[in-house]
Amino acid sequence: MSQGEAPITSVAVRQLTVTDFRNYATARVEAGADLVVLTGPNGAGKTNLLEALSMLAPGRGLRRAQLADMARVRPDGGRAAGWAVAAAADGLQGPVRLGIAWGGAEPEGGRRVLVDGKAVRSSAELGRHVRLGWLTPAMDRLFGGPASDRRRFLDRMTAALDPDHAVRAGGLEKLLRQRNRLLENAGANAAWLDAVEARIAEMSVAVAAARMAALEALETGMKTVEKHGGAFPFARLRLQGWVEDRLRESPAVEVEDACREMLASGRAADAAAGRTLQGPHRSDLEVEHGPKGMPAGLCSTGEQKALLIAIVLAHAAAVKALPGCGAPLLLLDEVAAHLDAGRRAGLFEALKGLGCQAWMTGTEEGLFSDVRGEALFLRVEDGRII
Repeated sequence: MSQGEAPITSVAVRQLTVTDFRNYATARVEAGADLVVLTGPNGAGKTNLLEALSMLAPGRGLRRAQLADMARVRPDGGRAAGWAVAAAADGLQGPVRLGIAWGGAEPEGGRRVLVDGKAVRSSAELGRHVRLGWLTPAMDRLFGGPASDRRRFLDRMTAALDPDHAVRAGGLEKLLRQRNRLLENAGANAAWLDAVEARIAEMSVAVAAARMAALEALETGMKTVEKHGGAFPFARLRLQGWVEDRLRESPAVEVEDACREMLASGRAADAAAGRTLQGPHRSDLEVEHGPKGMPAGLCSTGEQKALLIAIVLAHAAAVKALPGCGAPLLLLDEVAAHLDAGRRAGLFEALKGLGCQAWMTGTEEGLFSDVRGEALFLRVEDGRII
């Protein structure tokens, strides 16, 4: 951002174009509003548009699908040879044109990332321009599902607050796989194993510390959400794990040393298990319904949905509070379906209070009557936008 330029208030996609993506041969949306409502029957392609938007941020998108699976299935049953998503956006550094294109015989080959028409090395570059948050029906099972889903949820929020986190987390996964291969080989060079474990210890502390910092930011964001009507219960979040427990009591350098010692002493057990048994890759995000003091996994379906929305809104507030950053783009799939009238109104008020551009989907327009006249309403039918 140049000196004297007005700071960004929110990330917003003003034009979205998709080609051969999911069930769309081609489609374009001009979004002049900060609230965009996509309605239509199930299977029409509403979520597919949100997925296309999610590809404008680093990572694999809101479905975590293989790139080849996003290619349109043609009427003859074959798949398109490639797909493309392009957008004109108000980005963190000002107006920007972003593009993701995939094409090639290999399932994950040929992805290209463009920023203002110029190819960049990886999708990580997108994080300099766009910050995203999303909520999908699949996430309704987050609190009762495996810990890996909650870690992934937290890592996505952490990366929006600290774009380098995704690189560190990915690097840690690669190092752990390398250590596992070395442990499988009884004759592996001990010095090499020592070196890998030293890097794992360093990266583990960095990953855990970034996650813990994100939770602190979320706690502050929760207070902002409560100011915008308090329609959703506040959540208490805590990260439980070997590294995190020690970081709460000891300096990072001491925790690194302890982590190296833990890895060295656990080689036999880890080799037998075929995986590293301790570390941030095994940590879990514990969520509590604040007003009730009850674990989220024991709450009703409606209460869990309300907690998820509160967390997503708190995260948006935390991102907005970052220096030089605006409110993130929010993708809210079927968000209003199981909310009563009071909470729907509270959600819309919170979104307007945060200043987020939000793309929302639903089967019934009536669920969004509170924002009639303020939002852009689009009807989606069989891969066509009306």
